[in-house]
Amino acid sequence: MNTKNSSNLLFLCRWWVRITLIAIIYLPTSTLPAQDHHDLRIMRHQAVEMRDGVRLFADVYLPEEEGAYPTIVVRTPYGVQRPGMHQTMVNLAQHGYAVVLADVRGRYESEGRWDPFRDEAKDGYDIIEWAAVQPFSNGKVGLQGGSYLGHNQWAAASQRPPHLEVIVPRVASTNIYANWLTMGGAFRLSFNFGWGAVRMPYRIMLPQFWHQSDFMPENLKYENVLMQLPLSTMDEQASHEAIKHYRNWLTHQSYDEYWKSISDEERFDRIEVPAYTMGGWFDIFVQGTVNGFVGMRNQGATTEARQEARMMIGPWGHGVSQSFGGWDFGPQAVRDASLRELQFFDYHLKGNRSDLIDEKPVQIFYMGANKWQGEDSWPIPGTIYQEVYLNGGGNANSVRGDGTLSFDRPGNAKTDTYFYDPKQPVSTVGGNNCCGTPTLSGPRDQRPMERREDVLVYTSKVLEEPVTIAGNVKMRLYAATDGKDTDWMIKLVDVQPDGYAFPVSEGILRARFRQGLDNMQVLTPNEVYAYDIELMPTANVFLPGHRIRIDITSSNFPQFNRNPNTGEDLGASAEMRVARQTIHHGGERASHILLPTVHAITMD
Repeated sequence: MNTKNSSNLLFLCRWWVRITLIAIIYLPTSTLPAQDHHDLRIMRHQAVEMRDGVRLFADVYLPEEEGAYPTIVVRTPYGVQRPGMHQTMVNLAQHGYAVVLADVRGRYESEGRWDPFRDEAKDGYDIIEWAAVQPFSNGKVGLQGGSYLGHNQWAAASQRPPHLEVIVPRVASTNIYANWLTMGGAFRLSFNFGWGAVRMPYRIMLPQFWHQSDFMPENLKYENVLMQLPLSTMDEQASHEAIKHYRNWLTHQSYDEYWKSISDEERFDRIEVPAYTMGGWFDIFVQGTVNGFVGMRNQGATTEARQEARMMIGPWGHGVSQSFGGWDFGPQAVRDASLRELQFFDYHLKGNRSDLIDEKPVQIFYMGANKWQGEDSWPIPGTIYQEVYLNGGGNANSVRGDGTLSFDRPGNAKTDTYFYDPKQPVSTVGGNNCCGTPTLSGPRDQRPMERREDVLVYTSKVLEEPVTIAGNVKMRLYAATDGKDTDWMIKLVDVQPDGYAFPVSEGILRARFRQGLDNMQVLTPNEVYAYDIELMPTANVFLPGHRIRIDITSSNFPQFNRNPNTGEDLGASAEMRVARQTIHHGGERASHILLPTVHAITMD
């Protein structure tokens, strides 16, 4: 894009911001107490200079009355004009806060080069300290925002800015490698490519062209682009130039220093302020929501940061809703996250108490029972990991097979075998995904996937008593493959009386990472290894009349890239091979799921 065209585009964007603001500042804000309902003034296009001379640009929302106010900083890569952003800024300003909404480095009108994640810590520190000394600020600063904006909060807080008092990261990753880029070392293809290479490669967010796939030629349809190999040139196949940050992600395929240097989980012990993490059981970043709370509870740099940590997780995806993924959890599922966020700010920035501060610090929604319950900590005190074993006669292929789950350890050693062909991968059906990818997230019926012969299905007897779980589900899997690498995909399923297969939790492990995400080791073909596979955190009551099920396969595409079974580096392979997969159960190799069982909850 030449300089003239770039300037014209930025000019149009700026005026669109003005028009959007005029439309939005008059929208009703019914969640605000009437006595705190301020009129507003807005300072637009404010330049904030970073330590290296790069200028970021921000809009500042202020109560109409002159004064020094507690200040909220929000930093976004999606443009300050993005629909929906302004209502939140207006709500906060009307409630008596100064709000600084800034484009991050290299995005929209902010100067510099866009390199996702790499500059957010130091830039966050600089803009917090800039805001704190402005005439509109009383020097007390909080951070707000979700997803990438939530990661920005963690990154900035780790730099110990002197004027920062509180953060509220929603649906946010705390380790860009381990709970954004990958799960268990498996590359989140549809999300990373769709977000990083299709929508966010340049200064301005591009459209999600897969939503208009009916109008696209076959070679540019997103589902076809994702099938192309190698991954290392997929950006060019999607009609872009080579995208540096996308290719860097592929090059740094393990948890090396490139990722550790920006990992929030490496720096919890530097964060001095209270954090309130919020998320959803089906959100792509729910592990970050949990890790943020646990990290601050155990490692926060101050007593206040540890004791005041809070967490709320509902039956949601990347936003609060009553229905998600084709399932209605009832009106009780909806909680006003914005109001709770505001109450947390009011307590730590204004000194106002509320019921939020006095309730138990962990608020989680138990699916199945469909109710909220407060807990003292996470993991929940008294959690017992119950072993539930794979069993059957050696033909667990598909839901028609003979795979069973047993609470008793089986004595006889058996195996189940399937063939994983990367050219015919198992399709993504529900689960933890987000953000406009061409896959469906949430608790979607697993039966279409369970009909395949390359999916092993193990189902318990009908339950006579409820089984209540809350925590990270784990799998100890004894397995072999005839190649140098492969994937193990696990799903925990709640089978309803009518047969609906409700996915409760999922996890995947790229076999080369069995010794750790920073320790890649290819396999010896046909050797049996013990794999410890972490599934996503969850909370669910398996009710009487239901059954517990485990599904095992080797692909979940396009949520994760297809493992070619060759042992080559991520993104390098254009070739694929069929793998023969063998799962062991019974005897000394008793593969089993570990369910984090907790106290029974009160049923209505």
